[in-house]
Amino acid sequence: MGRRKKGRDVSGWLVIDKPAGLSSNAVVNKVRWAFDAKKAGHAGTLDPAATGVLAIALGEATKTVPYITDALKAYTFTVRLGQATNTDDAEGVVIAQSDLRPDDDAIRAALPNFEGDIQQVPPQFSAVKIDGERAYAKARAGEEMKIAARPLYVDSLSFLDRPDADHVRLELACGKGGYVRAIARDLGEVLGCHGHVTELRRIWSGPFELADAADFEAIEAHAKDPNLDALLMPLETGLADLPEARCTQEAAARLRHGNPAEVVASDADYGEEAWASCQGQPIAVGIYRAGVLHPTRVFNLPD
Repeated sequence: MGRRKKGRDVSGWLVIDKPAGLSSNAVVNKVRWAFDAKKAGHAGTLDPAATGVLAIALGEATKTVPYITDALKAYTFTVRLGQATNTDDAEGVVIAQSDLRPDDDAIRAALPNFEGDIQQVPPQFSAVKIDGERAYAKARAGEEMKIAARPLYVDSLSFLDRPDADHVRLELACGKGGYVRAIARDLGEVLGCHGHVTELRRIWSGPFELADAADFEAIEAHAKDPNLDALLMPLETGLADLPEARCTQEAAARLRHGNPAEVVASDADYGEEAWASCQGQPIAVGIYRAGVLHPTRVFNLPD
């Protein structure tokens, strides 16, 4: 028999304004420790140098992580024009330079090339797997790889401002799997001047915004304090993009055991994913068919 996980059965979402210099996993581990939670995970990695919205799920909320991972996310970032680096950000080594500095109109005219359904080649220093090994491990060993392009949906790419001739600030909203560093790199190539990211900040992720974010240092300072639970957003926040279906207590009991049950759906279509609630408590996520929810994820929350 396996060992029971230590910690509390605490469930919910916490949004952290991730500071620069820490990995996303390091922040998750610190939050899990601070809340003394059995389980924790995040809904989308930020590079150590990046800041901003890191949505962390505790307990049963970890079952809703895929719905945030799949949601649109938005970033503001600064591109350094005139230089390419081997990491496509400021932490790498400069590998190419140019004296060309495109004007604002040229930059604005190039941005639509990166909107809609595009193909993007991840950076050499990225977590994609090549022959079973992370690309960044191969890159650190000096190996140059051919990484296949991957589909990415970009909802918008907007010009914010031009601090000086060498820098431009942009805002990006995109689907999962996108690399902002690759956008900067490829924009520099289209403009003929090279480019890399010098600053990156996630401003929202699905339903989570910076306005919701807790201060990381404050979480550390008040670790193991029961009052921290007041910062948690409910589990169902991670289900904001799914229609809700209400059910009776009898139906909730069936769903909790993994069995289909009748529900009253507000706006779910046949064959669509929906989540069931009973007296305001999330019960399960499943496929809605003609008044019946077929559960695929069940939440084990205290009554």
